[in-house]
Amino acid sequence: MAAAHTPSPAPPPEAGARELVLAIDLGTSGPKVALVDTHGEMLACVTESTALHLLPDGGAEQDPEDWWRAITAATARLWADGHDPRRVIAVVATSQWAGTVAVAKDGTPLHRAILWMDTRGAKYVPELVGGVLRVQGYAAGKLARWISKTGGIPSLGGKEPVAHIHFLRHERPSVYQAAHMFLEPKDWLNARLCGRLCATVDSIALHWVTDNRDIHRIAYDDRLLEMAGLERRRLPELVRATDAIGTLTARAAGDLGLSIDVRVFGGTPDVHSAAIGSGAVRDWEPHLYIGTSSWLSCHVPFKKTDILRNVASLPSALPGRYFAANSQETAGACVNWLRDAILWPRDVTDDREPPPDALARIDAAAASIAPGADGVVFTPWLFGERCPTADPNVRSSFANVSLRTTRAHLCRAVLEGVALNTRWLLEAVEHFVDRRLEPIRMIGGGANSAVWCQIHADVLQREVAQVRDPVRCNARGAAFVALLGLGRLRVDEIGAKVPIAARFLPRPEHVARYDALYAVHRELWKVAGRVHARLGPTA
Repeated sequence: MAAAHTPSPAPPPEAGARELVLAIDLGTSGPKVALVDTHGEMLACVTESTALHLLPDGGAEQDPEDWWRAITAATARLWADGHDPRRVIAVVATSQWAGTVAVAKDGTPLHRAILWMDTRGAKYVPELVGGVLRVQGYAAGKLARWISKTGGIPSLGGKEPVAHIHFLRHERPSVYQAAHMFLEPKDWLNARLCGRLCATVDSIALHWVTDNRDIHRIAYDDRLLEMAGLERRRLPELVRATDAIGTLTARAAGDLGLSIDVRVFGGTPDVHSAAIGSGAVRDWEPHLYIGTSSWLSCHVPFKKTDILRNVASLPSALPGRYFAANSQETAGACVNWLRDAILWPRDVTDDREPPPDALARIDAAAASIAPGADGVVFTPWLFGERCPTADPNVRSSFANVSLRTTRAHLCRAVLEGVALNTRWLLEAVEHFVDRRLEPIRMIGGGANSAVWCQIHADVLQREVAQVRDPVRCNARGAAFVALLGLGRLRVDEIGAKVPIAARFLPRPEHVARYDALYAVHRELWKVAGRVHARLGPTA
């Protein structure tokens, strides 16, 4: 690791200046770094990008040092814009979930981070979870034990840390042997910030090795560790998201331009911070996140599992609370693919970047076509699917394309295809909670599109509440976690601090059309599952 930086002493902030939380939101495309005051108001937020490495056989990796470079660059921009680093009293991180960073004893990464999209370890999961009497590929006894304690079981799709770690064990043995510990991306950031190797009870959940039955006493379970083939000594200690876990190391303080007295809080994965940042923190209040991936989630007052629909109660970032969610692998990524591979492909446009208003143009094109896209249907499974049914081999397609199909039809079909898949998620979550979920708060980059918000309202047949400043909800939610830990905020105050920009009501004249398209969408899933497995993996 690089030599430590020693921060220069700085004079105290001006009297009466509001204290601040520095919130780091590490997404797959890069980090957002925000300043939020102790009243919950976001004062600034800057974004940097990071490289994504897609590899043969389902690999997806990023360089943790690239994450840190981007975070320090974004933080430096905040100070260059005139914000006062002396006012920062806490740092908190949220990040992409279900990734794996193999680290040395001092936290140095030994390999690029294996991301939530990576499926290379899938081949090693059946041996862990299988047996003679199987239910959906799982040994009945193992399935019962795993679900009763954790709420879930390692996915056969291989997009979780258990598969990542076994991939390293079998195919990168030198890395595996050298690894002191395996950390989630958010927990690696915490190690870089304060030097402590720990995980929060919510971030560790998708390792499926903690007993979550008592939400107040979550701990590793020796039998589950044995079943998963994981070593307890290579997994971090457990804390809560709202816990103060240390103060900045001299190196981190120097990199970020902050004092070594700044406290670091446990933080939480992106699914959890989005729920809090959406303002939907009471039981049964739903939110829909549309980013690279998407999910539909709400807090619940119980622990249970629906294995048929891949919905389970898992520990929330809010102390003593569970949440339930269903997710899809690619949502906003489908629009980015449409932009970069179809509408403005660099290989035929002299390597020029798409126009800066490309997403607005896609919106306008979609809005010019009547609901239903004249029967053109897009299935949003560009990188396989996880929920409500897992299938790493399924891929996307356009159906019913004709000589009259235009680019505008494709734009509309992509937006509608993501919404139709979201309807599948909504059905699963509403069945799980046994009630209608409405209104649905919509956040993430996709929520910036009024066209897409209206499409979701029409397809879901639910009121959609577009949260103001929806792209920054994860950073806002992370800051709220730190404010809860600092004692500056109560959970029941969060909803009022997240304003609604607009509300979209379902239009009854489009119900029949979207009902018919949803039925087609579900039929296409059945066909795709059979056909795409025969075609083999795509690039």
